[in-house]
Amino acid sequence: MMPDRDELTPEEARRDHWEMLHFLAFNAAFGALLGVGVTVLLIWFDVGGLGTRIVHAQNPILPAVLIGAPLALTFAAAVTASAIMLMPYRKKKQR
Repeated sequence: MMPDRDELTPEEARRDHWEMLHFLAFNAAFGALLGVGVTVLLIWFDVGGLGTRIVHAQNPILPAVLIGAPLALTFAAAVTASAIMLMPYRKKKQR
């Protein structure tokens, strides 16, 4: 009979860490793309005259980045946090 083990071998732990990093990176990238998409839609649909102001700006790239970067970071954090909270827990080792 095998003793109860909850510990992972070093190789399993390393693989588990890389899987978790890939999971986090994928969700963060998806959230960032979602934030950039919202920024594009805000400018495209001219919500509150935002698109008009950006088009008539002397340097239109700067205000677009100043609106898009915080939205991308916020959406990336929100999507990653929700993915972690909703992730089902399952043990790597069965007893």
